Amino acid sequence: MKRTNTFVVRPCTEQDAELLHELLDASASLWNELTYKRRQNYFDGESVWDTEDYRKRYVGVLGSATAQQLIRKSKSAWRSFFSLTEKEEKCSPPSYWGNEDGGRELRTYIRNDQYTLETGDRSRLEIPVGSDLKEKYGLGYTERLRLEVAGVPKWDGKQGRLELYYDEQADRFRAFQPVTVDDSRLDPPLADETAALDIGANNLVACTTTTGQQYLYEGRDLFERFRETTREIARLQVKLREGRYSSKQIRSLYHRRTRRRDHARDALCRDLVERLYDEGVSTVYVGDLTDVLETSWSVRANAKTHNFWAFRAFINRFACTAEEFGITVEVRSEAWTSQECPNCGSTGRTTRHQDSLTCPCGFEGHADLVASETFLRRHETVDRPMARPVRFEWDAHDWAEISYSHDSPKEVRTDRSILQS
Repeated sequence: MKRTNTFVVRPCTEQDAELLHELLDASASLWNELTYKRRQNYFDGESVWDTEDYRKRYVGVLGSATAQQLIRKSKSAWRSFFSLTEKEEKCSPPSYWGNEDGGRELRTYIRNDQYTLETGDRSRLEIPVGSDLKEKYGLGYTERLRLEVAGVPKWDGKQGRLELYYDEQADRFRAFQPVTVDDSRLDPPLADETAALDIGANNLVACTTTTGQQYLYEGRDLFERFRETTREIARLQVKLREGRYSSKQIRSLYHRRTRRRDHARDALCRDLVERLYDEGVSTVYVGDLTDVLETSWSVRANAKTHNFWAFRAFINRFACTAEEFGITVEVRSEAWTSQECPNCGSTGRTTRHQDSLTCPCGFEGHADLVASETFLRRHETVDRPMARPVRFEWDAHDWAEISYSHDSPKEVRTDRSILQS
């Protein structure tokens, strides 16, 4: 099981900060040059692997091991691209880390046996640099760049390749350390219950469990904030002078928009997984959204499904969080669950309007909650009646239960045993 520790990195002196900045800038240059060559080869129908040895060109600044790590990272990105294209999934070739005029991403990768991370009262990180930088900044032949580290590691295990990057908006350096943790550390589930998720955009997640619990995480306010930031970005882009495509303010807004969305997503995953763990859930079914994403045609719907909520990123994050608690996530088809009446089983006569699902047989209920319940019943026997749903909304920090979440007049709770009798 792989996990990641996150730290803030602080250069000890201004000279160390300049050295680190130069190291990251050279890494971005190597990445961009290699990416340019491989993209040219790709679009010209030539092999992307047929490139010159960029390691030799940057070894004096980065050191041999770090330069090689960047080249391997590039190869990995291209292999992933080719793997997705073979599956006929829509994707673009690996891109650049920005440019000098518009701003570039400053990052690098350090091989797992080339850095030393010590945590405690005086946490520190030591990384290698090339001989040219050592000479320029007065480091000895065997010396490495020493940096202060802030943050407590959450995971302990075999360390992997370290990622270092400069967060321009926060004006600080950060480090990500992947570690491999023994699977035996996983907490076993309390029982053997099951849950199913219906993922959307107006309501981000609707969840039903075999214990009879239902959870609904609302997303309208989050999406409206996302749209407000998007409109402001568009307004500023119109004002850019000819030949410019971005600015520091625009990049800041993009960063803020993404950070807010990801914060809400990560908090939702953890909040829901912890609740499911307490319910004794060991397996969660998640809908396969491939068909939904491909058939989305509305501009507003496209903004929600592709840009705002980023379904695949959410599912990956949810699965990663669930793994911490020993919960298995399985992706299954959820075709017609949002149109199927739970009373009569009809899919052609039902009507969905916003959050409601109605049927001529007399049923009326919350469309997303009904979908998650129908999805669950396709895979598991549910003997318990459904409790009233617990609803949550994002308050910019946490997912808070809505005070009136148990008092929705449109919720129709049906005892299945009566229907089947």
